[in-house]
Amino acid sequence: MAKPLTDSEKRKQISVRGLAGLGDVAEVRKSFNRHLHFTLVKDRNVATPRDYFFALAHTVRDHLVGRWIRTQQHYYERDPKRIYYLSLEFYMGRTLQNTMVNLGLQNACDEAIYQLGLDLEELEEIEEDAGLGNGGLGRLAACFLDSMATLGLAAYGYGIRYEFGIFNQKIVNGWQVEEADDWLRYGNPWEKARPEYMLPVHFYGRVEHTPDGVKWLDTQVVLAMPYDTPVPGYKNNTVNTMRLWSAKAPNDFKLQDFNVGDYIEAVLDRNLAENISRVLYPNDNFFEGKELRLKQEYFVVAATLQDIIRRFKSSKFGCRDPVRTCFETFPDKVAIQLNDTHPALSIPELMRILVDVEKVDWDKAWEITKKTCAYTNHTVLPEALERWPVSMFEKLLPRHLEIIYAINQRHLDHVAALFPGDVDRLRRMSVIEEGDCKRINMAHLCVIGSHAVNGVARIHSEIVKQSVFKDFYELEPEKFQNKTNGITPRRWLLLCNPGLADTIVEKIGEEFLTDLSQLKKLLPLVSDEVFIRDVAKVKQENKLKFSAFLEKEYKVKINPSSMFDVHVKRIHEYKRQLLNCLHVVTLYNQLTASILCPSSCPQLYQFESGGIKRDPAKAFVPRTVMIGGKAAPGYHMAKLIIKLVTSIGDVVNHDPVVGDRLKVIFLENYRVSLAEKVIPAADLSQQISTAGTEASGTGNMKFMLNGALTIGTMDGANVEMAEEAGAENLFIFGLRVEDVEALDRKGYNAREYYDHLPELKQAVDQISSGFFSPKEPDCFKDIVNMLMHHDRFKVFADYEAYMQCQAQVDQLYRNPKEWTKKVIRNIACSGKFSSDRTITEYAREIWGVEPSDLQIPPPNIPRD
Repeated sequence: MAKPLTDSEKRKQISVRGLAGLGDVAEVRKSFNRHLHFTLVKDRNVATPRDYFFALAHTVRDHLVGRWIRTQQHYYERDPKRIYYLSLEFYMGRTLQNTMVNLGLQNACDEAIYQLGLDLEELEEIEEDAGLGNGGLGRLAACFLDSMATLGLAAYGYGIRYEFGIFNQKIVNGWQVEEADDWLRYGNPWEKARPEYMLPVHFYGRVEHTPDGVKWLDTQVVLAMPYDTPVPGYKNNTVNTMRLWSAKAPNDFKLQDFNVGDYIEAVLDRNLAENISRVLYPNDNFFEGKELRLKQEYFVVAATLQDIIRRFKSSKFGCRDPVRTCFETFPDKVAIQLNDTHPALSIPELMRILVDVEKVDWDKAWEITKKTCAYTNHTVLPEALERWPVSMFEKLLPRHLEIIYAINQRHLDHVAALFPGDVDRLRRMSVIEEGDCKRINMAHLCVIGSHAVNGVARIHSEIVKQSVFKDFYELEPEKFQNKTNGITPRRWLLLCNPGLADTIVEKIGEEFLTDLSQLKKLLPLVSDEVFIRDVAKVKQENKLKFSAFLEKEYKVKINPSSMFDVHVKRIHEYKRQLLNCLHVVTLYNQLTASILCPSSCPQLYQFESGGIKRDPAKAFVPRTVMIGGKAAPGYHMAKLIIKLVTSIGDVVNHDPVVGDRLKVIFLENYRVSLAEKVIPAADLSQQISTAGTEASGTGNMKFMLNGALTIGTMDGANVEMAEEAGAENLFIFGLRVEDVEALDRKGYNAREYYDHLPELKQAVDQISSGFFSPKEPDCFKDIVNMLMHHDRFKVFADYEAYMQCQAQVDQLYRNPKEWTKKVIRNIACSGKFSSDRTITEYAREIWGVEPSDLQIPPPNIPRD
């Protein structure tokens, strides 16, 4: 097997980032040595690889700081409308390489590090992923920050600085085991603590209505300490800020206990306050109504709104004296985007500040709040919608409960006036859900309290209007919009796939990196022999490199000419990793049957001019199937699905009859930095959720941009991908949304499919009988029972169509040239799926601001 080029070697050949100037290289070397000598090694004679990483990170950070300060000064001078993106998750991944790319420093750093006898790739691998998110929602927030900076928007990301991010996943005996993600253990070179902006957040207490207004008294105070991370735009010298809050106990926390002699206990109890920012809840698309989670949600909102109002009131850079006192212009200067319902408390909290603290009239305050806030819905799954018990609110946030009741009463009065006597409509539209346990429907609160509500793909936004918020859409149709998600082409092409980026640059120049629609210029090259060869060569190099990685990590021999069939995302029943498993088992059965008993598998014979060629194994297209993703720790079925994947792999990978024709690998601890390796190497992207369940997906876009073909249902953004590239250039199969609804009305009967599809029956029976778990024959009985009797996501209903579609995949893969033509068409048509386009739409249609291509002068050029 040819040795793959390292990224470093590739970068030496690449024109896209420009040649490193000798002066830049000398400056980087000097700065690196200074950081290594003065700030890191100190008392030690020998530097460790981690010392080298930190020296490089600090060197790169030096280039950020001047731009960061200048950007913030620029905003204070211009006083633009500021965008505040509130999210409980920011899944940033690693920062070093992304910063080098966006500042145009990568070549200089590469050369300087090479001259120092070090390897840039090895240093990049030392950095911990900032895993402060679960999956799509948190990663989307990270892409949006990149785009907002690149588009010159005065934008801020606000969230929580979790001490422990998404858990590290270990696979032990085929089962997922969680380990704490102590990502801050060695420090974080990218963040800057800002204790001077520390703010109090109040919990519990009681409400008193006095002649002077409402008072929230006897509260427990937790301090919110901000940590700022710079967010550089792409080569425009703009550096925005992500501000994450960390919980700190005040120094007098519970120290009244000292009076009864329990000083030690009182100090130890500080942990209770500081636990608020301790750990990210590891649930994706699932609501867990824990008090600590509600505390997190209020903590980020309360600290952020104080910060927003402070910045609104002051106008000079570094000044905290109030200049503005009237809130009339607040919506003209502030836009708050709620990333799902997690920051929904922004609505009652802003009302509390305006009415109770700033003494604004209720109706005026409500108008200001609605004009300021906008809400993005991310899911239609009922189990994912946040519905908090009223009793919990009453205890934790008593004033906010009163405000929510008042908001709801006015809302219901309005609905009752429009639809007199329609009691059922009032029940459906209420923020308060009656029942054994009264609950607050946070999505309803968001819809009522926002001026704009958007879904994240066209099909999803239609479902939102026609189903989830149907009554609200009838009431205020103008409020509902679609904003199809996107990904940043800097990280998801230039950074992770430099070979492909350079191949494109050679043909159409570099402009596509900030205007991805320019990829359309590749369409005339779909049949260009040289370009086809170049694109295929890049893919093969990426596969060779990833094969070497897999062999090192998993000790499994990979066939790099096999089809790399990749299914990576959170493990969830609706994402249907089980459908993929059934395909793999069926493939395995076909392959072993064809080899051991050729007459039993005539469909695998090859027809040639000389008649039937009886070597069925050669007709089989070799595949390396990779499935990866984390299961929420409390999600039994998801963890069982991981065990099934690993168990199938154990049987398939050790069957000598199969050889290297089929391999099944579970990619352990899937995360941003692993995605950056696997996505450029993939041939086939699996996007096979039940139609109507995946809001958008963004992994699908990353694969499309990096030259994988999609096998998928008409769900989420797959619909628009098929529209952009032509459905014939994707492998689309299965039930559409209307088919799923019709099947629900008729009643889904899994046994019908089981009885009528022999290959499906065989696969299910093998899983059920313990064929893949001989030591524990009943291991997968819960999976089989679910599939047979209460499968909400209709795996069997799509099995036959999926198998037929996979046969078409095989057929095309046998013709590398035609396959690559479709790859090129997909890349050329992926321009719509840039987060730059998404953010431009948010800016113009929701926030009321215009993107700017103004370049802020770099720090070494004097300002006018």
